[in-house]
Amino acid sequence: QVQLVESGGGLVQAGGSLRLSCAASGLTFSSYAMGWFREAPGKEREFVATISWSGGSTYYADSVKGRFTISRDNAKNTVYLQMNSLKPEDTAVYYCAANNGLGRHVPEYDYWGQGTQVTVSS
Repeated sequence: QVQLVESGGGLVQAGGSLRLSCAASGLTFSSYAMGWFREAPGKEREFVATISWSGGSTYYADSVKGRFTISRDNAKNTVYLQMNSLKPEDTAVYYCAANNGLGRHVPEYDYWGQGTQVTVSS
């Protein structure tokens, strides 16, 4: 059974940083591209970042480019999202997801975590 478990969310002031982690089990992690998405209250789930199976390719939403960094450690079956210069508009539930290929759309992803709340105060 595939499990993706996010951690690292919390409350932070604007301008601060957080690092999210997503631990995967039940799948051959190094064969999957991984993505981060977020869902704010009243809004649709949106793409944040994705990383290829090897870590050699990454893509970001324009809204987070230059502030967020996605990375992975295949030895630990874990993907990370380093979030710097956080803004109140980054407040959302953040989800990690696994996909057979790089993608920026929710339907492309096969497996999802339960999400972790990130709240940025002004």
